[in-house]
Amino acid sequence: MSDIRTLEPKQLWNYFYELTRIPRPSKKEAKVIAYVEKFGKDLGLETIVDEVGNVIIRKPATKGYEDRMGVILQGHLDMVPQKNSDKVHDFEKDPIEAYVDGEWVIAKGTTLGADNGIGVAAAMAILASSDIEHGPIEALFTVDEETGMTGAFGLKPGLLKGDILINMDSEEDGEIFVGCAGGINVNVSKKYSEVAVPANTVAYKVIAKGLKGGHSGVDIALGRANSNKIMIRFLYQANKELGVGISSMAGGDMRNAIPREASGVVVVDRSKAASFEQLTAKYEKIYRGEFSQTEPDLVFTCEQCDMPKKVMEMSDQSAIVRSLFACPNGVQRMSQAMAGLVETSNNLAIVRISNGQFEAKNLTRSSVDSAKEAIVNKISAVFELADASIEKSGSYPGWNPNMNSSILRTMKNVYKRLFGIEPKVSAIHAGLECGLLGGIYPNLDMISVGPTLKYPHSPDEKVNIETVKRFYRFVVETLKEIPVK
Repeated sequence: MSDIRTLEPKQLWNYFYELTRIPRPSKKEAKVIAYVEKFGKDLGLETIVDEVGNVIIRKPATKGYEDRMGVILQGHLDMVPQKNSDKVHDFEKDPIEAYVDGEWVIAKGTTLGADNGIGVAAAMAILASSDIEHGPIEALFTVDEETGMTGAFGLKPGLLKGDILINMDSEEDGEIFVGCAGGINVNVSKKYSEVAVPANTVAYKVIAKGLKGGHSGVDIALGRANSNKIMIRFLYQANKELGVGISSMAGGDMRNAIPREASGVVVVDRSKAASFEQLTAKYEKIYRGEFSQTEPDLVFTCEQCDMPKKVMEMSDQSAIVRSLFACPNGVQRMSQAMAGLVETSNNLAIVRISNGQFEAKNLTRSSVDSAKEAIVNKISAVFELADASIEKSGSYPGWNPNMNSSILRTMKNVYKRLFGIEPKVSAIHAGLECGLLGGIYPNLDMISVGPTLKYPHSPDEKVNIETVKRFYRFVVETLKEIPVK
């Protein structure tokens, strides 16, 4: 891990290294809040921790830049806790084992936390610098971005003083982001009846694993398998052909991550055991064929297991399995306004069936509010047919592009001067905090930039070293060009 601290820019990478040592999964950010608060106070800068845990640090302008517009450098402190099934790691206690692998920094079997540790480290390096010219700076470090944006939701009007917000949570070098999708959680639940396990049956544990997963917004168009969907598809067919009884199922654990693993315990008549095993093998072959390019390590298998005490009552089982099978998942519509951009999607993120209780958790995203509402209604309609309860929560707005933005013009000019090419101006199918922050501070001129980050929200997460250097230089040079008030 010492290799990371030798990378350039050293100050940024040293702060990122320190962040990897601090456990900071969403909603468990107390240690990193204390670390950043101490960092600001040790520099002698005005440092505020608001009532929800956001940290704001203010740095005065350098000499000659006092008349510039105020800039807010913004990132989030939390990270998505995902690991491979064979990795022993406690995200509330253990540091991330990050290391250099060629052109990339990655982690051993877990998410890296470059989302958004790199943005946080960049802001810290600028705050700690003594040789960067800039106008008045505020750094806003929000909490719980990944599971509900409660930090941004809880930010009070009037607390920030800046005129321009540079969000540092996007994930593609050479792109300037000017818009993002909004999102909403759709939670489904139902109590179901259970019956005793039929006589003369065999129990199997069915397992889906080896999937890549990834960010449920950024990676949703990559065509990766959703472990919940492939498990339910199989169970639907197994019940249709062999009359299985389902005892339990568990798949996915983060709403904003495409689920990588799922398992289910079922019983089947002993006379049909061989057929069940053959059907499982058949579906592994089907899935490997359908996802040959995106899921080369896909495993779909079954193994005999201890007999459960109960299984789902058949009418409840049929209703729940059919609803899950029919639930919309993946890309629902591409953008009419921007070529290649996903407009609307849904991620069937978490499924739990156990002890008479069924739960499904979805994250629906769209840059068009009416389209988001339509998919939410479709999900609701599907599960209402199963007499399930539907709860909608955590809705947050999208960020509408402002192509006349002054900071956009400034940053396009700076990028071309530094690197000799025009940057791409884009929107992203993910929930940047800009939408919420713009609602609280409607006069902010906002932009989002970042280095190249691949496969966030999965153990394959990695950040490109050279683009971190370019990203930091880009932000630093932009600070010199901020307009006069």
